[in-house]
Formats: sequence, C-alpha cells, structure tokens
Amino acid sequence: MSVKTVQAIVNGQTVNLSYNSSTGRYEATITAPGKSSYSQSGHYYGVTVRATDDANNTATVDASHSTLGGSLQLKVKERVAPVIAITYPTASALITNNKPGITWTVTDDDSGVNPSTIGVTIDSGSKITGDSISKTAISGGYKCTYTPGTALADGSHTIKIDASDYDGNAASQKSVTFKIDTVPPTLSVTSPVDGFVTNQAACNVQGTTNDLTSSPVSVTVKLNNGNAEAATVASNGSWSKVVTLVEGSNTITIVATDSAGKSTTVTRTVKLDTKAPAIKAVTMTPNPVDAGKTFVISVEVTD
Repeated sequence: MSVKTVQAIVNGQTVNLSYNSSTGRYEATITAPGKSSYSQSGHYYGVTVRATDDANNTATVDASHSTLGGSLQLKVKERVAPVIAITYPTASALITNNKPGITWTVTDDDSGVNPSTIGVTIDSGSKITGDSISKTAISGGYKCTYTPGTALADGSHTIKIDASDYDGNAASQKSVTFKIDTVPPTLSVTSPVDGFVTNQAACNVQGTTNDLTSSPVSVTVKLNNGNAEAATVASNGSWSKVVTLVEGSNTITIVATDSAGKSTTVTRTVKLDTKAPAIKAVTMTPNPVDAGKTFVISVEVTD
C-alpha cells in the first residue's frame, strides 16, 4: 500500500500536503492564524496531522500525542503593540492638588495587555509598577490609576507610561507634562490704604500681583455690592482700576486669580465725605473783655 493523502488541520482549516521527493516528506506552506495563540489553551494552536493510505487506513496525531505532541504545538505571536492613552492630567494642565490621581488606559485586541509590564514614571524617578497601580479590567485591557504617595512640588512635572502585551510587543511610551500650583498669587494693594477718607468720588485702586507658577494673573475689583470688574494688569504685574465711590463708607474687594484658579483677596474700606462741616454756634467769654486779657472762644461744629 502507499500513502494517498496527508492533511494538516490548523485552527479549523484543513490543508493537503504534497509529497516532496527531494526531502521524502509531505509538505505545505500554511498561513498562520491571524490572532496570537496566547489566548489559546496552553498558549498554542494544536495542529492535527492525518495520513490516509490507498486502503483508506487513517493515522492521526495531534498536540496531545506522547511523542509528537510537542512538535504539533503552533505558537503564533502578534506584532501589534498595545495602545496607551493618558486621560489625566491633560497636557499643560494646571493642577492645585499636589497628589493628583493619574489615570490612563492600556488596550490590546489580541494577546492582551500584560499587567505586570504596566508602569508609570514621574519626572526622573524610578518606574513604578505592581500593586501600587490600580488596574480595572476594561474591554481589551485595563484602566489604570496611580496617586503619588509623596506630594509633588509646585512647578512642572512629566509623567511617562509604559506597557507591553503578552507577546512582548512594547507600546509606544506616552508622556504628558503638567504643572502643580498649590500657592495662591501674591496681591499687594498700594492705593488706597485701608480707612482712607477722601472728598473725591473717583478712587484709583492699584497695586501689584504675581504668581511664579501659574502666570498670568487676573485681577478684579468690586465696589460695595456691585459687579466685580476686571482691572488692567501689565506685563510686570502692576494693575489699576478706577472706581466711583458713594457718599459714606465704601468697601472695595480686590481678588487676584492665577491660571490654576487659586486666588487671593484683599479688602479696603474707604470713606467719601463731600459735605463741609456746619458751624452751629459760637460763644466768647467774657465778652466784652478787658484789653490785654484772655477770653475763651467756644464753637459748636458738626460734620
């Protein structure tokens, strides 16, 4: 008898092998499955070989065969790396919390994300991996969160995220740079001084402001219960705003706000008095007075 057919069955696909007289073997070129074998049982595709002779006697071996099984385990690796997306902080964000919850996702639609490879690096520090990163399973990967154990200093910071899939494909590293700002802006009001009394309704409110981390700073000025109005802030931080006082006591509220939303408030109380005092009565005692002698003048004045 002679061999009639030799077939290989891979991932449900049956392929006929042809006899190669130069090697004395039955051979075929087969396209591997389009997906990684990592998700398969044992991390391989089991291949079955079936040979049939002219009398229709059939021999079959597969990956469970005690001798040939190991050579029938087809391992397929993907070549597409996972995808990393940083969701917080965003690029150039200004954050007032010095322990921000850093969040990102890592997804891979084939062999899957290897959670042990997920890492975050802050500035020039060591890469952080393992259980300190919270990993929640999502479709195709993980949503990750990491909160720094030590407060970040005010100023600029860069985070870098790394990950690989189970087939060893490393994702393109993703990074984002942001700023921490926990200190409100400085605010100096040089005019008017608190308790200032004037007979001029026009009052020039002015001073300086600055923020080392989150410039520029905006300044608003509110008179009594009116609306807060923007003051003009120059490039050197000086600012001014003219308000019109009402007769009597006035409260002026000045607020400086940096780009991170931190604010500083200063209030000034100013009195407008445009009415001259009233002289109600005058007495001189004694009157008449002897020449060269003293007398007392008494004046009643109200204001």
